[in-house]
Amino acid sequence: MIKLTAVERSALRAEAHDLKPVVLIGESGLSEAVLKEIDTGLNSHGLIKVRVFGDDRDARIAMYETVCTQLKAAPIQHIGKLFVIYRPKSDVKTEKVLRKTGGGMREVTIVKPSPSGTKRPTVSKVMLKGNERVTAGGNIKRAKPRQTSAKKTALKKS
Repeated sequence: MIKLTAVERSALRAEAHDLKPVVLIGESGLSEAVLKEIDTGLNSHGLIKVRVFGDDRDARIAMYETVCTQLKAAPIQHIGKLFVIYRPKSDVKTEKVLRKTGGGMREVTIVKPSPSGTKRPTVSKVMLKGNERVTAGGNIKRAKPRQTSAKKTALKKS
């Protein structure tokens, strides 16, 4: 299990407040499929909530401890039938993918001033592909391939 300080746990509890449960554990209890689903949730989100539909408090505590030890996660909070579990996301796979694809999708905030200048500017968040850019006017354009001169390409070939 990961050991966290009280301040780190408190910050993670605050961050998890608005989260919805990602995994629901039913009457069959903690099976291999449920553990795999929790592991997938931790890999993609890092911080997740899990809801247990059992009434036995001791069984819920045992499940909470089992999940944290088997998946090497940090226990953040256990309130009633909800668990909050944290494990840092491993970005090794995503870094390799981003290097190969040239960046993938990214979120950009575009702020356009009002035409009259007296009203509030319009703010919009847009997802851009790797080959797109935002112009000074706030429009989205595809990046063109860099032009090379005919002389330089002829020199490289010979």
